[in-house]
Amino acid sequence: MTIKDRYRGVIEWFSEHMPDAATELDFNNPFELLVAVILSAQCTDKRVNIVTPPLFDVLPDAATMANASVDEIFELIKSVTFPNNKAKHLSKMAKLLVSDYGGDIPKDIDEMQKLPGVGRKTANVMAVVVFDIPAMPVDTHVLRVSDRIGLVKNAKTPLETEKQLVKNFPKELLALAHHWLILHGRYVCKARKPECETCGISAFCAFYKKKK
Repeated sequence: MTIKDRYRGVIEWFSEHMPDAATELDFNNPFELLVAVILSAQCTDKRVNIVTPPLFDVLPDAATMANASVDEIFELIKSVTFPNNKAKHLSKMAKLLVSDYGGDIPKDIDEMQKLPGVGRKTANVMAVVVFDIPAMPVDTHVLRVSDRIGLVKNAKTPLETEKQLVKNFPKELLALAHHWLILHGRYVCKARKPECETCGISAFCAFYKKKK
């Protein structure tokens, strides 16, 4: 099977079975999504969605969060993973947003990465979800699933994976494909026990072919 055949099969299946794939993080505006994505690092979206409503009731925007103490932020997010570090990141991020960007999140991916707590993956998530900019955020699910299926070859880093996926997925499908791979990894192509027997794309999967 050629790489083009594999991508074609994967795209056709997901287009039919998951046409409206989207983030599972709850948010009402770009600032809320940015905070949620920062909190979601090594933490479940379900937990983040429990934490963010009371957080935003108290600290609804960059200005109010910038004026809050790290301890106050910590108390509001302490049930997520690594709350100490994340509280510090949120405090510094909000302060920089206010001081350098007038409280608005910059659209440029490189500019976004100047914000504390914002790496390339987070910036790419903001790009595709909020700003409708074609990009491919690579988290652990995307990394694992794209490698297992065989959508990437010899990719040693998230950036190498990103570059190969961006090259092979049609530009207009990048944002959607990102959600396909995440949700597939979360619910079907799981890390410890992939559910290959019920997987709709097993016919195009290099891992499944080897397994058989």
